[in-house]
Amino acid sequence: MEMENEGKYMDEKDEMMKELYDIAEKVSSNAYTPFSHFNVGAALLAEDGRVYTGVNVENSSFGATICAERTAFVKAISEGERKFKAIAVATSPQSHEEALPCGICRQFMYEFAPDIYVITGKSKEKLNTRKLSELLPDGFKLER
Repeated sequence: MEMENEGKYMDEKDEMMKELYDIAEKVSSNAYTPFSHFNVGAALLAEDGRVYTGVNVENSSFGATICAERTAFVKAISEGERKFKAIAVATSPQSHEEALPCGICRQFMYEFAPDIYVITGKSKEKLNTRKLSELLPDGFKLER
């Protein structure tokens, strides 16, 4: 997904970002958040066009909690996916909060897609899109 300034392409990209954000916002209602009550959903777009969703799942042992972004990535990776274009992260529509990936999620995603587009916002009409490499400029990745 190259960032170009061509009208039609930009319109399609904007629509795709809104669709991903909408999916993330909708699945946020499936989150399990008995402690924070902060529901987050993620929609991960693979290079082949498939979308994998995830939600945050809290646990009484706080260290066992998993974020929506990692849930989506783990689902995709467990299905054999390895190439990703974009991920949208959203809270529940009632929240009106912007949910940025935490540091662990940024590093986890960097392992698989350092140049993935991260879409966040307070609503579908107010989206922010950044490359993961902007959110984690010096991510760690072992050379293979």
